[in-house]
Amino acid sequence: MHLHCTNFHCSLAREGERAARRLKVEKLLQQPVPHHYSDRTPRRSSMLLRLLLFLGALVRVTEPAPRCEPGQETLGQCQTGGKAKCVDITLGSCGDVPYTKTMYPNLLDQKSREVVEFSSEYILMSVLHNLLQGECNPDLRLLSCSILAPQCEKDKMIKPCRHVCENLRKNCLPAFDTIDMAWPYFLDCDRFFAGEEEGCFDPLAKLRGEPELAEEDLLVEVPTTLIQFTHHSYYKMVSILKKTASRCSHIARTYSIGRSFEGKDLFVIEFSTNPGHHDLMKPEFKYIGNMHGNEVVGKELLIYLAQYLCSEYLLGNPRIQTLINNTRIHLLPSLNPDGYELAAEEGAGYNGWINGRQTAQNLDLNRNFPDLTSEVYNRAGLRWARLDHIPIPQSYWEGKVAPETKAVMKWMRAIPFVLSASLHGGELVVTYPYDFSRHPLEEKMFSPTPDEKMFRLLAKAYAGAHPIISDKSEARCGGNFVKRGGIINGAQWYSFTGGMADFNYLHTNCFEITLELGCDKFPLEEELYSAWHENKEALLTFMEMVHRGIKGIVSDKFGNPIKNARISVKGIRHDVITAADGDYWRLLPPGRYIISAHAIGYSKVMKRVTLPAKMKRAGRVDFALRSLDTRPKNFLWGPMEDIYERYDPLEYFDPHAQHAQSEPREERGQPTRHNEKPWWWSYFSSLGQHKPVWLLKQR
Repeated sequence: MHLHCTNFHCSLAREGERAARRLKVEKLLQQPVPHHYSDRTPRRSSMLLRLLLFLGALVRVTEPAPRCEPGQETLGQCQTGGKAKCVDITLGSCGDVPYTKTMYPNLLDQKSREVVEFSSEYILMSVLHNLLQGECNPDLRLLSCSILAPQCEKDKMIKPCRHVCENLRKNCLPAFDTIDMAWPYFLDCDRFFAGEEEGCFDPLAKLRGEPELAEEDLLVEVPTTLIQFTHHSYYKMVSILKKTASRCSHIARTYSIGRSFEGKDLFVIEFSTNPGHHDLMKPEFKYIGNMHGNEVVGKELLIYLAQYLCSEYLLGNPRIQTLINNTRIHLLPSLNPDGYELAAEEGAGYNGWINGRQTAQNLDLNRNFPDLTSEVYNRAGLRWARLDHIPIPQSYWEGKVAPETKAVMKWMRAIPFVLSASLHGGELVVTYPYDFSRHPLEEKMFSPTPDEKMFRLLAKAYAGAHPIISDKSEARCGGNFVKRGGIINGAQWYSFTGGMADFNYLHTNCFEITLELGCDKFPLEEELYSAWHENKEALLTFMEMVHRGIKGIVSDKFGNPIKNARISVKGIRHDVITAADGDYWRLLPPGRYIISAHAIGYSKVMKRVTLPAKMKRAGRVDFALRSLDTRPKNFLWGPMEDIYERYDPLEYFDPHAQHAQSEPREERGQPTRHNEKPWWWSYFSSLGQHKPVWLLKQR
């Protein structure tokens, strides 16, 4: 009785059956002719006999394969003829590819969907998001799908484009190096991909949002900068950011600084002529939105701003090109995506002042940073006490610290930010540090920093470019601040501790102000275009303020950069320090100054500097320090020595870990010994002897 194929194992059995028949034919051809034939028949007859035996066996080997059961052909489990045909894509991790048909065997010669799903290549593709901590996703997954389930049209397989693979490998290889993983063999750009002249397809075109235009559409004038003024869910926001970065891949990239408590990546889009790297003498700027989940205008504005910067740069806008060519810009639209999702459930126009403001841990992020302002007030009377780059008190870690807060603090340490703004809602005013009153019992007390003049200049720059904030009418949102020019010292408005702006100023070089962008925290969609129109110029103007003051390089007499050298301004008790390459930026208003540079083991050098009122670019002031044999008296120790020498939990915090069930700290991020496997090897434990040894780097 003939049994029909019913599953994958049957198909394997049939392959084994055919192989056995072929082996039988080979043995028949090797057998000697029986004696009773060779003795009685001529030589020609014996050759004819062998031919008849061969033909009979060949008929059995080449008999038609059992017919496919309904549905099996579409799964790639069997074929109805000798030629492979297009079948539906049924791989779970490839359901969103920009095509619907594939073909088996695929480019790796895997003959069915089941073979693919149990392969190490497919398992790797499924876990890459976790292994690379959100980097290069979903780009790598879609590229992998183009190999494991390649596009098929008219029963013909189409290879993915080689240039797409090469660009992604260039951008993503550092992420693989970070976890000590080799580039996957099946993403070999030369071996499995094709050139455009051969006819290939771009598996990432969908991410870039490239519309397919009909010929008649090409005659219609297409708008230069296409922005949809709508609210964006978390996943829509991520999609827009990735499409924007892909569209402007030569000047933009997306990356994650960590994860929220519920596991959402805190995505940043960066604009620079050298994305992913700090360039010498190029200042670092950041905007942070949606710190309070129900204050959504800032989040949407930063999504619109990202699209605007990309489009205008491509269109040749000289102002935008100058800004991006000379600045490294980081936009973090949503610091509290968990809170936003909660606020969005109520919907625009219906959200109150509380729901969604805090994180999933019920923490207010703008009250969750270390209180360094109190430390400043305690030190103010001590002549030699440092009032900048203050270390985080050990007592701070005894309280509940949000993973979002830790991620931002670690981000601030990793990049030498110069200027920043946090976008909020609920009022229409610009505030600046300090946010905590110098007298704890005074809730509305003017509490200036040593850089009061510069902070007022920064706040006025944004307020002056905003048509509503600069409006003199008091009968409007923000009317209470008209007489102050739309700006106010934070503590003079109302005092609170644990704010992000104060922490920026007292722990790093960065100057940060707070932008309250409207009385409606979660406005209706029809109001979003007006919000963009009112804030666009102000957002650009404030970014350009990062180029005020002075900048330069501190080096020794041989030209070697000096890291952590202190740049002091006479009369302003707040220093900045040099970055790893010896470069620095010091925001200053117009005026005359005496600037000094000093570092441990080097002489102090002083220079006089004049910054004209009309000067719009930072003045260049370099310092060459002479080495000393002894430490001078009363020298202020470099900030990094006592901030990071003692135990610092932030140094051991993994911002990309799943906070609900964290991995053992000693396993992740530690260098592997020669006789040990990397920490990610356990992901493939179920594969037994088929583990992907090709992911292990050669040592």
